[in-house]
Amino acid sequence: MKIYTKTGDSGTTALIGGTRVMKHHIRIESYGTVDELNSWLGLIRDQDIDSHTKEILAQIQDRLFIIGAVLATDPDKAVLKNGKKRLNIPEIEAYDIELLEKEIDTMDADLPQMTHFILPGGHTTVSYCHIARTVCRRAERMSTLLFENEPFDEKLLSFLNRLSDYLFVLARKLSKALKADEVKWIPRDKTKG
Repeated sequence: MKIYTKTGDSGTTALIGGTRVMKHHIRIESYGTVDELNSWLGLIRDQDIDSHTKEILAQIQDRLFIIGAVLATDPDKAVLKNGKKRLNIPEIEAYDIELLEKEIDTMDADLPQMTHFILPGGHTTVSYCHIARTVCRRAERMSTLLFENEPFDEKLLSFLNRLSDYLFVLARKLSKALKADEVKWIPRDKTKG
C-alpha cells in the first residue's frame, strides 16, 4: 500500500465507506482535531512523568482512535447491507468516562484548592498539557457542531468533555510533581491602569 494516492489532490478525501468530501468538511475537521490531540498526548507521554500517568495516557490515546474512527465513518454507510457494522471497533463505554472521572478525583484530592484561574506554563511538560487541553476543547467544539447535523453516540462528546478536565488537573498534578510555580491569574486593578 502506497502512502500517497493522489486522490486528495483536488481537495477532497474519502470517509470510511467511500464517500468523498472536501477536506475542510466539519467531519474531517472533527476527526483531524482528535488526531492532533492524540499527537499531543503522545508528546506528554514521552516526557519524564510517572508510569501510571503514562499508562492512563496510552489508554486515552486508544479511546481517541475509536472516536476518530467513528467520526471518520460516513453514517449512511456505517452499516453494511447485511446489517453488520462496517467497522469492527469497540465503542466508547460509560466506564471509559468513569476512568477519567476517577483519575481526576484521585489527582485533585492531592492538590491545593483552586482560588483563581491559572495561567498556563511553569514547565514545558505542564505547558504541553495545557496545549492538549485547548486542542481537546476545539475537538469537542468541532464534534458538537458535527453532532448537531449528523448525530452519533453522545458518549463520545462526554469523553472529550471529561478529557479536557482531566488534562487540566493533570497539568496541576505535574506542576506539583515538577515543583513548577502555578501562576494565578489576578485581574489587574483598573484604577492603576
